[in-house]
Amino acid sequence: MALSTHTTSTGYLLPSIHSAPPFFTQQPNPTTLAIATEHWVKLITGYARHRKLFFLRVEDAESPGNDWAEVLRNERINRRLPPTYLSYILEILVNKNLAAYEPPAQTRAVMLFWRLPEEWAEVLHEWATSTGQLNSILTFYDITDPPLESPLTGIPIPLLRRAIGILTKSNRAQIISIPDGEGVRFFPGNKYVG
Repeated sequence: MALSTHTTSTGYLLPSIHSAPPFFTQQPNPTTLAIATEHWVKLITGYARHRKLFFLRVEDAESPGNDWAEVLRNERINRRLPPTYLSYILEILVNKNLAAYEPPAQTRAVMLFWRLPEEWAEVLHEWATSTGQLNSILTFYDITDPPLESPLTGIPIPLLRRAIGILTKSNRAQIISIPDGEGVRFFPGNKYVG
């Protein structure tokens, strides 16, 4: 069978390596493993961005029909990514700062950074500026579930906190205690460099 690209039902173009049976096996040769794993890292982060997926769990490799099935499986060649290999890939994603274990203190689930926290901070500040939210106090819910869909719709609270923390360091945001928990106030300012 010749290697070929494939467009998934969600419109994502899988690279030709996805049709190679050895791609779904954790290779014993360190060089081959490093190359294949780098392809998996790119595939996972690209697909997550395409689908706006924030979480990946080792269990996603075991159960068909989940949000990740069309990437972690290839029914055309009867292959699926083994959970042990996915666990290894999650560790690599965390080591490359492209993910963080979420919840912390476990190694079976990650929150993916298909945009780095610094990039989310810029998206967040641009959103606050363009929607006239500067100097207003917003709840995290106001940001993650706005009346009109935005690039921040559905962003996980731990990732939102990281982005706000970055803006706080550059004096472009401030965490505020409010009766229902925490809120944030955004201030005008320059892009964070550091």
